[in-house]
Amino acid sequence: MSTTMPRVPTSLTGQIVTPGDRRYAQLRSTYTTTASPAAILLPKTTAQVVDALRYAREQRLPIAVRSGGHGFSGASSNNRGVVIDLSLLNRVQVLDERAGLVRVEAGARWANVARALAPYGLVISSGDYGGVGVGGLATGGGVGWLVRAHGLTLDRVRAVEVVLADGTLVRADAAHEPELFWLVRGAGAGAGIVLAFEIEAVEQRNVGVTQLVVETHPDGRTIREWTAYLAQAPRELSAAAVVYAEGRSALMSITAVVAAESLRRARPAVEPLLAIGKVLEHRTDLLPYPALVPTAHLSPNVGQQRGTTTNGLFTGLDDAGARALQRAVTGPGRAVVQLRSLGGAVNDVAPDATAYAHRHQDTLVIASVFPPQGGAALDAAWRAVGARADGGYVNFESRPGPAAFARIYPGETGIRVRRLWKRYDPDGVFRSALLIGQPHRAGQPHRPAQPNRSAQPNRSAQPTGSGQPHRRRRRPR
Repeated sequence: MSTTMPRVPTSLTGQIVTPGDRRYAQLRSTYTTTASPAAILLPKTTAQVVDALRYAREQRLPIAVRSGGHGFSGASSNNRGVVIDLSLLNRVQVLDERAGLVRVEAGARWANVARALAPYGLVISSGDYGGVGVGGLATGGGVGWLVRAHGLTLDRVRAVEVVLADGTLVRADAAHEPELFWLVRGAGAGAGIVLAFEIEAVEQRNVGVTQLVVETHPDGRTIREWTAYLAQAPRELSAAAVVYAEGRSALMSITAVVAAESLRRARPAVEPLLAIGKVLEHRTDLLPYPALVPTAHLSPNVGQQRGTTTNGLFTGLDDAGARALQRAVTGPGRAVVQLRSLGGAVNDVAPDATAYAHRHQDTLVIASVFPPQGGAALDAAWRAVGARADGGYVNFESRPGPAAFARIYPGETGIRVRRLWKRYDPDGVFRSALLIGQPHRAGQPHRPAQPNRSAQPNRSAQPTGSGQPHRRRRRPR
């Protein structure tokens, strides 16, 4: 591939990276995919983003936009195209401390956001990994450690700043450009380049964190009881679980987070989880919120985690569905399954209020396989589970295409998304792979951060960034 690109605008001098540049190796790829773009542009200001977009369009090359680079599909880079990397647009500003209104630029990482807000006693529920970029997560959803207490990340967005495909800068909120504001909250990747968000943070300094490892029952009852309890638990409790094979059985590694400032309030909320299976490990701690998304998660993305991932949303999980999930983990495909709690504040929002329409489900289930296993193994493991799903989530899908679009944006929501993508991007500059599909580029899912024995959340590896699940049984010392 040629490393020669036409001269960039004067405003971007020194902010283009091409093959041969020492920075290229750390900027070329995403977390899940190794890529070889012709150039990466690193704008620092809104004006430079406009110039970068104009330049990229003039080259008539594929354009990718990157905030954090943790997307499963690998769409935040490309081969032989131009990447507009927003990582230098990373400021976090408290606009109104009393109202909790915060302006966050799209290239910031959630670890930095948590650290910046901690002195104010404010938090934004923001996924489960500190290395994830703000832009990709907040335009797709945001299923984080406080999701049942405070909703999706996008539910608390009050305004956005967007550069459209023609270079126009637009500020959208409920009163100004309401259609664009609707679209960006759930389907923002096809709307333009979202530069910044105004988000209503909430008061929270500490959280109760319980780490459990339980042995799952072969008939799936452990999985069913986890989903049943989280569906009706106090909304202060949000939880994630990783289910993975251990020999002939399966283990469930659970991280439960309670939006409470004391262990006295946190412990009763997690107590029922101790009864869902044989407990192999258990500890509860009171942690400052930034400990869940620490700056230790910040690292370059160089295609270091590969795999194939899909997901489904569920309203309840019956015995047959739980057995199917258990088989997906222990059967020939040996999928790794994640469960994420929904409901609570998520379902307070009307289905048509945002482009994220899934407001009645209570569980997100994510399944992944890793090399040498591929898409065929995942399809075999997921088939019986997926047949029971009631929708999908854009941020945990590594194989975009029309079938995924139909699950993620069902019915009238999908019709409206297509229409608005066409309105704001008539030339298809940011055309989503959900409309046209693309060859699968292997990726690794984002897995829940898990507090270790010193009560500091960690991952043994790392989406939206992620880590390896609990592979070996760890017994309490």
